[in-house]
Amino acid sequence: MKLLVLLAVGLRPRDLEKAPNIASLASEGSMATLVPPLPAVTCTVQASMLTGLEPRDHGVVGNGWYHRETSEIRFWLQSNALVGGDEVVDRLTRNGNVCAKLFWWFNMYSAAAISITPRPEYHADGGKKPGLYSNPAGLGDRLEEELGDFPLFSFWGPGAGIASTRWIVDSALAVTTQSDPDLMLVYLPHLDFDHQRYGPDDPRSRVAVSDLDAEAGRIIEGARAKGAGVMVVSEYGIEAVERPVFVNRVLAEEGLLEVHRTTHGDLLDGGASRAFAVCDHQLAHVYLNHGTDLEKVRGTLAALDGVEKVLDRQQQRQIGLDHERGGELVLIAEGGSWFPYHYWNDEERRPDFAPTVDIHRKPGYDPAELFVDPALKFPWLHVGGRLFQKRLGMRMLMDVVPTDPALVGGSHGRLPENPEVGPLLVRSWSGPEEPLPSTAVASEILARFNLA
Repeated sequence: MKLLVLLAVGLRPRDLEKAPNIASLASEGSMATLVPPLPAVTCTVQASMLTGLEPRDHGVVGNGWYHRETSEIRFWLQSNALVGGDEVVDRLTRNGNVCAKLFWWFNMYSAAAISITPRPEYHADGGKKPGLYSNPAGLGDRLEEELGDFPLFSFWGPGAGIASTRWIVDSALAVTTQSDPDLMLVYLPHLDFDHQRYGPDDPRSRVAVSDLDAEAGRIIEGARAKGAGVMVVSEYGIEAVERPVFVNRVLAEEGLLEVHRTTHGDLLDGGASRAFAVCDHQLAHVYLNHGTDLEKVRGTLAALDGVEKVLDRQQQRQIGLDHERGGELVLIAEGGSWFPYHYWNDEERRPDFAPTVDIHRKPGYDPAELFVDPALKFPWLHVGGRLFQKRLGMRMLMDVVPTDPALVGGSHGRLPENPEVGPLLVRSWSGPEEPLPSTAVASEILARFNLA
């Protein structure tokens, strides 16, 4: 038995009317809605899907978290060793099956015999170039020779679009031809872009669903021609938002959040702060360095417009999110609201990375990186000037991203209020159609190999 698992980020049951290839698969087989863990964000949900465990057990409490030992906030780490518990890839590999893991997160050093993940090159002179990390080591190079360079700047940033998803599908088809793995996990990011830019029901986002479906159709057709089963899953549904809630700015005003003043702007200083938030879409982990501040911080944040819940450790335990990596308090946004990472109140003191695409230096998630700053009168001329500086070998800052998050139209992280706008699971075979937790995806995969 062979199985293809497509992760179509942000795909909702409501979207299937614009996705005939995936809808046809559901009609021939079956579909269930999924109930994601909290937070319903990329790294957490993927870890739950592949381990069958809650965040309290696998430890992936968000796309990033505060590392108390080093007093650092780090997002988008890729080592598979960060995931507690066995993944389906571990189980299947021990069973003698060949697994491929293409662009799913926590890809590096997993048990998969075949893996590919984005790994940009950061040069000592400050330059950044697209890059891949693969196993076997030469696989990425061979695929780029065959398909052209991986379009990193279409994978994230103001230029994010269908080109990256198309390249991923092409790479998956190439891997299938060359290696024919038993399990192939393929991540298709396209809906994340316009659904966050404009909101999921904007006409441009509806077009994005059709574009995604066309690419998914190519790999579904290839898999079924080989007799493989096909599963399509999504991590979350993206909802329309209009209200950013600046948790860290409030904590700074209360004298609880400290910054380190530098010549390139103020940096959030977690080690010196009494309280600060690691903001991740519609959920934020609030870390406290002094337990005596708990009630003050809880009261301050609970009073904010746009905050639906403030969960202490005991309340986190009830939803499976109590883990030492998480914050002493967890915030969940109200519908239509989300949490930007911004901690400065004076734009003159913002850090130099704020108006750039920089997913590793920012101490929180920044969907404004999907936009070119509308305040730039001639944005592409500005970009061209920066690129010219780069070609001349000069150090430059690609400062094209807005620092006002009001442009963002969609977010996720809280549980969907309606299953039709949440995540889904589509199978090419019959199966249960009642709502399932995202943790059930692992057992669904293993059952296809008689290992459940």
